[in-house]
Amino acid sequence: MRQLFYMIAGLAAYAALLICSQYLLGNGLEGNTLRLSIALLPMLPALFICVVVVRCIRQLDELQRRVQLEALAVASAGTALITFSYGFLEGIGFPRLSMFMVWPLMAAIWFLGVIVGKFRFR
Repeated sequence: MRQLFYMIAGLAAYAALLICSQYLLGNGLEGNTLRLSIALLPMLPALFICVVVVRCIRQLDELQRRVQLEALAVASAGTALITFSYGFLEGIGFPRLSMFMVWPLMAAIWFLGVIVGKFRFR
């Protein structure tokens, strides 16, 4: 339950800093170093969220850890295959996609991998 609280707090901090950074960047900040720092500011709570995820996985029992590991392996391989394939398609005229598309794709495959893993180990 405590980890859920940390996750929600991290997501709330991420959302707040994202909104603030986008507002500040949209209002003509001067100086490249300042703009760079403001643009990356939301990554501080994102790093915190990563630590929370790792802690959550460390607290799982052996079977659940195995399910998560296999799901992450499938997510990594699947994301690599899809993004590389799409990169070749961009070379023949498909629209360019933002790097922001990679994490949601990986998260979706991870989620599907966990679902499959839970059914597999029933």
